[in-house]
Amino acid sequence: MTIPEAIRIAITTNDLTQVNASFASAQQIVVYQVTGTGSEFVDCFQFRGGGSGTGKGRGKEDGSCWMIEGELDTVSVDRNQAKLNALTGCAMLFSLGLGDVHAVNIKNNGIFPVKMERPRDIPQVIDHVQKMITSANPPLWMRRALRGSQHELDYADQEF
Repeated sequence: MTIPEAIRIAITTNDLTQVNASFASAQQIVVYQVTGTGSEFVDCFQFRGGGSGTGKGRGKEDGSCWMIEGELDTVSVDRNQAKLNALTGCAMLFSLGLGDVHAVNIKNNGIFPVKMERPRDIPQVIDHVQKMITSANPPLWMRRALRGSQHELDYADQEF
């Protein structure tokens, strides 16, 4: 069986040049197809408002805003579900910040979440993934992703 050399990664960003946004506050998620020797831009998903702390505001005549009770939760859930949907087909997500609930949801969708400690340029992230792909012994989760299966292992892949 031949193992494919490509993996799709997603990156949360607010400027399209760096991993510089948390999952909840990201204005964009960019997706790349990465191989051991190159990468290709696949798509960019944009999200209005970015953070989960915004809702549908209603303006008053005096310029102040108010929010209908319950809208914040609905907007936040819808936005986060849209972000999860954008990750379809990806094996990894690189994010500057990632809450526990989001990390669990991402992991449950078969995507390996990577929380970055500081912003990094997207080419640096791609280079790191390429080095993992071409290493003599990539991590087990990456071997699974490269194979296209998040659930099945060959006996030889089991670590003792």
